[in-house]
Amino acid sequence: MEKIMNEEIYLSILEHLDEAVLLIDCDKTIRYINQAYEKQFHVKKDKLLGRKLTEFEENATIVKSLEDGSVHRHGIEYLDSLKIDTVGVSFPIYNEGKIVGAVAVFTDTISYVEMASKLQHTEEMNRYLMEQLANPTTEKSARDFITVDPAMKYIIGMMLKVAKKDVTVLIRGESGTGKEVAAKMIHDASNRSRGPYVKVNCAAIPDNLLESELFGYSGGAFTGAKREGKPGKFELAQNGTIFLDEIGDMDMNMQVKLLRVLQEKELERVGGTKTIKLDIRVVAATNRNLEQLIKEGKFRQDLYYRLNVIEVKIPPLRDRKDDIPVLTHHFIKQMAGAEVHVSPRTSRILNSYDWPGNVRELQNVLEHACIMRNEEDLIDSSSLPEYLRPKEKEHPVKPMEEVSNYNIKEMICELEKELIQEAVRKFPNKTKAIEELGISRRSFYEKIKRYNIDVGEEEE
Repeated sequence: MEKIMNEEIYLSILEHLDEAVLLIDCDKTIRYINQAYEKQFHVKKDKLLGRKLTEFEENATIVKSLEDGSVHRHGIEYLDSLKIDTVGVSFPIYNEGKIVGAVAVFTDTISYVEMASKLQHTEEMNRYLMEQLANPTTEKSARDFITVDPAMKYIIGMMLKVAKKDVTVLIRGESGTGKEVAAKMIHDASNRSRGPYVKVNCAAIPDNLLESELFGYSGGAFTGAKREGKPGKFELAQNGTIFLDEIGDMDMNMQVKLLRVLQEKELERVGGTKTIKLDIRVVAATNRNLEQLIKEGKFRQDLYYRLNVIEVKIPPLRDRKDDIPVLTHHFIKQMAGAEVHVSPRTSRILNSYDWPGNVRELQNVLEHACIMRNEEDLIDSSSLPEYLRPKEKEHPVKPMEEVSNYNIKEMICELEKELIQEAVRKFPNKTKAIEELGISRRSFYEKIKRYNIDVGEEEE
């Protein structure tokens, strides 16, 4: 009677626990589950009692405790039969020194797993943001798409309008035109602006790693995988925007998997079975001719149509040369301050160049020029990279139609200054420089004083 009473007490205690309890005997037959187990896992006692656990959950941790007599604490364990994750501890039951069964106790798995998942997501997002801070890009200029070109202004207006609609956008343009800046602008102007903005350079990640980078992986998915798994870039972009740069360089096999994710708005991690719903906005970009790639069988047509809901074409800098002066002013002010100026001749060189590298090339050239500027904070032709400097045989004077917009007096002074600077640079011997200029020594020194030109120490 006492034994029966003790059993009733024990069972009563187990029934009132918030933790789920499962008991199996030495034959791996389920002998007991409590109310919390039924509630947490949405199962009924009469469906489980008397059945062997190994029939539907062969690799359960509780079986390991039964077999090796050890206590097993499992962080997150996936139960294939229930299609859920669990957290808990399993331990053997002894009677007179022999193992007669095992017990598994599970915590409130849903809240625990959700918390662990959110923590993991936060850690990965923090890691990603730290990487971005360590490698600054043009993102900081996303709000300043500098332009005076009417066509470019129209494109910006279209992007701001499209940003409010939660549709996929394909940005096209040559390398260096500002596709990444455009993508960030769309995100910042969208209803997802408070969510994450995650960028992926599809061309920079090896094909064999791209899937796990985009979609993440579960623990043990492959050799070297983290035990706890890792969320991919799509998960990191949840409730925000993912920017897929260089989409035209993506492997065909990967294109198939990307198409499925875009269509179904869900994914499974590599090596995982759990479906993750996605709430993201996709912006893609490429400098490749996708239509030609489709003809060559290198890009899927169905993926092209899925991405190309709204197309934004960024024109090259050579087609919007009115932007060169304003971009030049913006970048120089940003890099060296408002006191640094560009000579008229240098401006003409910059305006006449075709800029195959577009805005990015212009920015790099101006950074070089700011570093190499003269002591008067003037960027002249000698401050430019060598490939942009005029050849020695070229006469510095341009046809009048090219300089007709300049004030004549100012232009004459500027030209005179440039000629003297060119002569001094080309002929370190001042006597030779004076002869080449065709002026008197007195006039030469008056002019270098007037224009504050450094010619070194005077000759004896």
